[in-house]
Amino acid sequence: MSELVKVSDYVAEFLVREGVRHAFVVSGGASLHLIHSIADQPGIDYVCPQHEQAGAMAADAYARVTGNLGCAMATSGPGATNLITGMACAYFDSVPGIFITGNVSTFRMRGDSGVRQLGFQETDIVPMVGPVSKYAALIEDPLRIRYELEKAVHIARSGRPGPVLVDIPDNIQRELVARADLEPYPLPVAPAPSAADVFERALELISTASRPVLVLGWGIRLAGAVAEAMELAEKLGFPILPTWGAKDMLPESHQLLAGTFGTHGTRYGNYAIQNADLVLSIGSSLDTHATGTPSEFARGARKIVVDIDEAELAKFEGRGLHVDLAVCLDAGDFVRGLSARLEGPASDYSPWLERITGWRTRYPQGVAESDPSQINPYVLAKTLGSLFESDEVVFMDTGCGVAWMGQSFPVREGQRLYSAFNNTPMGYALPAAIGASVALGKKRVICLSGDGGLQLNIQELVTAVHYELPIKIVLLNNRGHAMIRQTQDQWLGSRYLASSPEGGVGQPDFVAVAQAYGLKTVDVSRGDRLEDALREGLAMPGPVLINVELCPRERVSPQVKYGRPLEDPEPLLPREAFLADMVVEPLEVSRRPLEEDAPQGGIS
Repeated sequence: MSELVKVSDYVAEFLVREGVRHAFVVSGGASLHLIHSIADQPGIDYVCPQHEQAGAMAADAYARVTGNLGCAMATSGPGATNLITGMACAYFDSVPGIFITGNVSTFRMRGDSGVRQLGFQETDIVPMVGPVSKYAALIEDPLRIRYELEKAVHIARSGRPGPVLVDIPDNIQRELVARADLEPYPLPVAPAPSAADVFERALELISTASRPVLVLGWGIRLAGAVAEAMELAEKLGFPILPTWGAKDMLPESHQLLAGTFGTHGTRYGNYAIQNADLVLSIGSSLDTHATGTPSEFARGARKIVVDIDEAELAKFEGRGLHVDLAVCLDAGDFVRGLSARLEGPASDYSPWLERITGWRTRYPQGVAESDPSQINPYVLAKTLGSLFESDEVVFMDTGCGVAWMGQSFPVREGQRLYSAFNNTPMGYALPAAIGASVALGKKRVICLSGDGGLQLNIQELVTAVHYELPIKIVLLNNRGHAMIRQTQDQWLGSRYLASSPEGGVGQPDFVAVAQAYGLKTVDVSRGDRLEDALREGLAMPGPVLINVELCPRERVSPQVKYGRPLEDPEPLLPREAFLADMVVEPLEVSRRPLEEDAPQGGIS
């Protein structure tokens, strides 16, 4: 007779077999059997955030730092719906994760009765998560549990990764099933990648370029091909423009680094990509934050775009962004295939590299303020770079904080910078830092958050304290939502409605709140005290809040106003003249005093 196993116990065993060592759970009546099974299963443990949204974000970060599945569990109804924002973070950034929800017993489900709800807290979560998951399934037959779990995990990891959800009703969790009766999921045979003449065509385009750039994206990290990509970059000799998701792939000192680009990129990085005659983009979706106005993006360049997702390649059609060679291939496969066919640079790019170096020298990112009573956020980013350890793991929230870090943080070899780059919800960084610290064995993790963002998951301070996680929270406290205020500067006459205390946003005493939760705190508001305060906070044991008081008028600069192209707002040269030589350098821009801040008109 085949051994009997409780379905919830089988779920816990399955997660262990898949290498999942922690699940982030919030208890509820419809998820208790799952939680108890995890507690009783060797090789896996549960961590209790205070909110399901935070649990989903912690699972997302867990997957980012381990490269394996993240896992979060929630009960039915509001517990399940609270997972959605964290799932969206994983979906849009292609992070594999398995989300498991409990639901009401199958005999209490509304079915086709026409009522909105039959069982208490019944919610049809599967169609709700459809747009932000690769796969979602409701288990109505306990004998399908193996099939659906194996199918979900295969889909989560294959192709372009992403989150999946399995919804398990309460009575199904409690069922005993015979192991021999559990149907397996037959793994499909993946077709061999087809790249017949792709590499030959790519080499042909490369051979004609004199001003090439290499865009490296997050997809390279997902493909596990960072080392190979850097080897390819060295062989090509192209200037490298990393997206924010790839900023930590090469140190600030790398001789080929040309800066970040896009609507919130560096000035010199944008000049490089806008003056290029060839753009080779690998593993980047090239969304509108990267391209600005698509029809004006790298307007004189031939473009090779490599992406594993056919839809990402097809999206350029009709948007005015012409792609000369679209390659639907795993980033790692392309990198290895092209590298194998290269012996070295196709040309001497030293004049082009010198030109970019000149731009970088002429337009340095983030000039220091002379007033020691103020903290310049760009100086803050660079100071953090000098104090962080060589293997530091940093999770950034959204808004100005991630932009200041993306533009100015001087990455060193081995450091890792993470954010939910495409969904960018406020409140991500703290639960993400918790998930990462758990995954890394209670390693120190930096959480860089704005005051607005911290408020959305401030309850997780107690999670860091309870689990004794050495998370250092650098709070960029500019009393409101600075990125929103920057938009209001540009479009709405600097009326800071719903973005400032005067506009309706309440502001607590963050130091007092953190202390009430049991954190140690450091408070700093002067530039001449910044480095000492950061050193003090980073050296303290356990979770620490470092409250950095910033002037509310600090802004991201440069930043392209919506609808403007990435380059200087002067008339473009005719295409023929552009192809003959690079565009003239724009007028130099200095950082204006805060009281003279005005709406920004683009990278100028």
